[in-house]
Amino acid sequence: MDDLPKGKYYVTVQGGEKLTSELEELQSRRGEVAGNIRTAKAYGDLSENFEYHEAKREQGFLEGRIMQLKQIVPSLHVVAPSDVPADRVSFGSVVTVREETGDEWEFVMVGPLEADPMEDRISYESPLGNAMLGRRVGEKVEAQVPAGTICYEIIGLRPYDG
Repeated sequence: MDDLPKGKYYVTVQGGEKLTSELEELQSRRGEVAGNIRTAKAYGDLSENFEYHEAKREQGFLEGRIMQLKQIVPSLHVVAPSDVPADRVSFGSVVTVREETGDEWEFVMVGPLEADPMEDRISYESPLGNAMLGRRVGEKVEAQVPAGTICYEIIGLRPYDG
């Protein structure tokens, strides 16, 4: 994990499926959005036609996201749970840590495409994720975050659930 090749997007099995299905769903909506533009054009004067401008905005968002996903999806590297080392923190690890206060917290180490701190999905590119990579159960880890220095002890480690 320390030498991740550039140009690849590491994702979990669920992350790969989600991005692929998002691309398919957005591509299937192209006809609907084009129809919305045709309908809005029929309302007349385009300079003050809110429906037309909204439909064009939606089309721009849709096409932009499709272009983005067309670049990302072919470069996905799906990491199966069986590929995740059980003895050190890596992409796909479920890490249980203990804070200095004694509170425990569990998170999944993912890539930036799947990161969602509110769902306890931490990117390996984040300060905490980067500090955790390669560490083992029993080690203490410090990371510099915007709020200051945080310190955790790794008390559990396992591959993510497929």
